[in-house]
Amino acid sequence: MLNSGDVVLTQIQFTDTNEVKIRPAVVLFEDYDNVVVAGITSNLNMQGIPLTKKEGAIKESVIKVNYIFTVSSTMVSKILFQVTSQKKKLIYSELLKQLEKLNG
Repeated sequence: MLNSGDVVLTQIQFTDTNEVKIRPAVVLFEDYDNVVVAGITSNLNMQGIPLTKKEGAIKESVIKVNYIFTVSSTMVSKILFQVTSQKKKLIYSELLKQLEKLNG
């Protein structure tokens, strides 16, 4: 069972290619073995929420709330760590802002 805020390694299929890669992501929620995640990148030039080594990341990274995927729970290979409740609130706050932009 995965929990909101778990940072995991998961297989992700990118939209610009048929290639599937193993990438870190943060779990937003799980429902019926479908896991909705936000991608994480070590490219610090990308916009998003900082994720530091001190918090558990292997490298200084960015959580990209505009990079959302749904994967099967079987595609998740490992739970790395859990973000803090404060970081989870920030993730959901930023995600809500992105959704509100769509609503005008």
